[in-house]
Amino acid sequence: MEGRESVIANGFLADNTLNEAIEIYMGELVGDKVFNCYGTEFPLLLKVIDAAKDLSIQVHPDDELARKRGMEQGKTEMWYVMEADPDAKIISGFRRDTTLEEYRAALDSGHLMDLLHAEKPQAGDVFFIPAGRVHALGAGVMVAEIQQTSDCTYRIYDYDRIDADGHKRQLHTAEAMDAIDFSGIQGHATTRYQARQNETTTVAACDYFATRLIPFNTPIRKNLEDVDCFVLYMCVEGLAAVKSMDTIVPLHVGECCLVPAAADSVELFPEGAAKLLEVTIDTHG
Repeated sequence: MEGRESVIANGFLADNTLNEAIEIYMGELVGDKVFNCYGTEFPLLLKVIDAAKDLSIQVHPDDELARKRGMEQGKTEMWYVMEADPDAKIISGFRRDTTLEEYRAALDSGHLMDLLHAEKPQAGDVFFIPAGRVHALGAGVMVAEIQQTSDCTYRIYDYDRIDADGHKRQLHTAEAMDAIDFSGIQGHATTRYQARQNETTTVAACDYFATRLIPFNTPIRKNLEDVDCFVLYMCVEGLAAVKSMDTIVPLHVGECCLVPAAADSVELFPEGAAKLLEVTIDTHG
């Protein structure tokens, strides 16, 4: 994002921003379809969020609403839970279908939490957060977050906390009204998946990104000749290394590397047992 661009850490492009690299290599770096769609702005953000306290309850607009309000795009995201304390919680959506009037009344009376769906997360859980879903991380949760490149966030509730000057944080009550999906969560908010050792399992897929989990304890080689897109790898457990185009990048937990769209293949090496998230944009069709 402008003013907060990722800086390349190694290789001959070290110290350049990711957007500067895209300006030079265009489709060779991100893929022709991705470049034609997003230009020189990298389309995804990957973060590690370690919540030491309950984070504010918020919602993101979808693309249509964001553009009506002068922003380039909305925000859909996902969380992969890396660690979670036994009493930690994640808020995702409403307990039941809720009306705007019920929501307003609960917000005004200080009973919003009574309407929201909360779960106790465990390491390995996946939460897909489409635009419009009210959500929040509770204290004691560390997640890997994959999201659209967007900073449009509407803060709904911040537990009435005050800062050192005695002020409450700014809320975006009015702006959020039109962004919220008031549908109730049916069952669990987590995504069901069955991961197998040394195999690649899709844990989230949407128009903006596809995320796959790779738990492995033996080297894996992948053919990328038919992939017209960059591939991102984030280490979420253990220690691993990624080799492509004669470059080897070691990855500790929370670190990421980018394999360019021009790469024909990639090799993944674990040190003992490790887990990687593999993130791309589906450009087929």
